[in-house]
Amino acid sequence: MNEQLRRALAPDLLARFTAIVGAKYAVTAPQDQEPYLVEMRDLYHGRTPVVLRPGSVAEVSAILKLANETKTAIVPQGGNTGLVGGQIPHHGEVLLSLTRLDKIREVDPISNSMTCEAGVTLQRAREAASQADRLYPQLLPSEGTCTIGGNLSTNAGGVAALAHGIARSHALGLEVVLADGRVLNNLNKLKKDNTGYDLKNLFIGAEGTLGIITAAVLRLVPRPRSVETAFAGVPSPQAAVDLLGIATERASGGVTSFEMMARSGIEAVVKHDASSRDPLAAPHPWYVLIELSSQAREGLRDVLEEILSQGHDKGLVLDATIAGSLEQGKAFWRIREMFGEVQRHIGASIKHDVSVPVAAIPAFIEQSNAAVSKLIPGSRLLPFGHVGDGNIHYNVTQPEGSDKEKFLARWDEVNAVVFSVVKKFGGSISAEHGVGVMKRDILHLYKDPVALELMRGMKRMLDPNGILNPGKVL
Repeated sequence: MNEQLRRALAPDLLARFTAIVGAKYAVTAPQDQEPYLVEMRDLYHGRTPVVLRPGSVAEVSAILKLANETKTAIVPQGGNTGLVGGQIPHHGEVLLSLTRLDKIREVDPISNSMTCEAGVTLQRAREAASQADRLYPQLLPSEGTCTIGGNLSTNAGGVAALAHGIARSHALGLEVVLADGRVLNNLNKLKKDNTGYDLKNLFIGAEGTLGIITAAVLRLVPRPRSVETAFAGVPSPQAAVDLLGIATERASGGVTSFEMMARSGIEAVVKHDASSRDPLAAPHPWYVLIELSSQAREGLRDVLEEILSQGHDKGLVLDATIAGSLEQGKAFWRIREMFGEVQRHIGASIKHDVSVPVAAIPAFIEQSNAAVSKLIPGSRLLPFGHVGDGNIHYNVTQPEGSDKEKFLARWDEVNAVVFSVVKKFGGSISAEHGVGVMKRDILHLYKDPVALELMRGMKRMLDPNGILNPGKVL
C-alpha cells in the first residue's frame, strides 16, 4: 500500500465521511469497533479510524466518490466470517460494513430468481427462498452470519457445491459500486444475455478489490421433495472416491453432498462436542457423509440403500447407517460442521484450503501426509472436505506435547510442502476461502504469470488510485 493511503484520517475528512452515513452509523469507539476488527480464528487484528455503516447504495456511492477523490483506503466487509484476512483493515483503512444493506428486494419463483442486497445473511436468503417454495442452494456452516455480498466477493463454496456449484454459479446479475462512486446496474434475471462481456464475473471472487457488490440477483432451484442422508465408514480415500463414482452414476444429479472425514476428526468431535456421538458401532479409518435429494417424494431411500449395498459388495463400505429422521440427519451434519470448531481443543493447527482433481485426492493426501510427517514428525494430520468437487481442508495439528508457538512459526514451511503437492497435481492453493493477505505473497508461485499480469491490469483500470481493499489478493 502506498504511503498516501497509509496516512491518518484528518478530522475534517472523518467528519465528511461521517456526514454521509450519519453519526449513529459511524463507529469510532474502540469497544464498539472490536467485532469488526478481529477475524473469527483470531489470526488477524485490525485498526480503523471509523467503521462506516451505510444504509443505501447511494451512501456507498458517496463514500467511494469521496474516498477516491481524497485517496482514502477503504476495506469492505460483510459478516466478517472470512478466513484469509481479506476483510480486515490491517493498516488503519476506513472500514465499510455492508450489513445494513439487508433488504430482500424481490423473490420471483416463476423466474427462479431472488434479488438480495449485500448485507442479507445466507440464512435469511435461504429462508426467503423456502417461503416461495424454492431453494437457494448455497450452504455454509456460517450461514447465520455470512452475507450474500461476502459470499460472492470471495466466491464461497460450501457443502452443496457438488450438485449446485459455488457462489459464482448462483449469480445472475450484480449491482456494484465502482471505485469512483459510479454504480454498475447489472441486476438482470436473464440466463441468456450475449450483449458483450459478462462483467459480473470480474467482481465475483475479487474480494472487494475491483468494486463493492451492493446487491445480486440469485438463481433459485426447486425445493427437493425428499432428502436422504447416510454416514458410512470406508477403508481409504480411494474407497471414498470410488463410492462417489457409484453414487453419481446411480443417482445422477441427485448427489447433493459427499463429504469425507478422517477418523481422528470424528474422535475429536465426539470428545469435545457433548451433542455428538460416534455414528457407527465400530471405528473406521475414514468416513463419508452422503446426501441425496430428489423432486420425487418416494424411492430415494431405495437408491441410497443400493449405492451403499453396491459399495459394500466392492469392499468400499465397511459399515453404514441411514438417517431415520430429520433430527438424525442433522446430527450427522453436526459432526461434519464441528470439525473446524473442535480443532482448537486438540492443539494449534496449520490449515489449508486446497483443491485437486477428484481422481487425485487419494494421492494428494498420501503424498502430503508423507511430506508433512517428514518435516514435523509426530504431526497429527486431519484432512477432510468436499470430495465431490476436489476441495480438501488439509489441516495439520501440532504434535502432542510440543510448543504451540514454535509449531505455528513453521506455518510457511508446512504451506510450502503441502502446496508443492497441490501444484504437482494441477490444483489450487485456495479452493473456497480466497487469497486475502494470507496467500497474497505466495500467489505468484502458483498462478500463471500471464493471469497475474491481466489481474493487475484490471486492478489499475478499475481502481487507478488503489483505494479498494489495498494489499489484498495482489
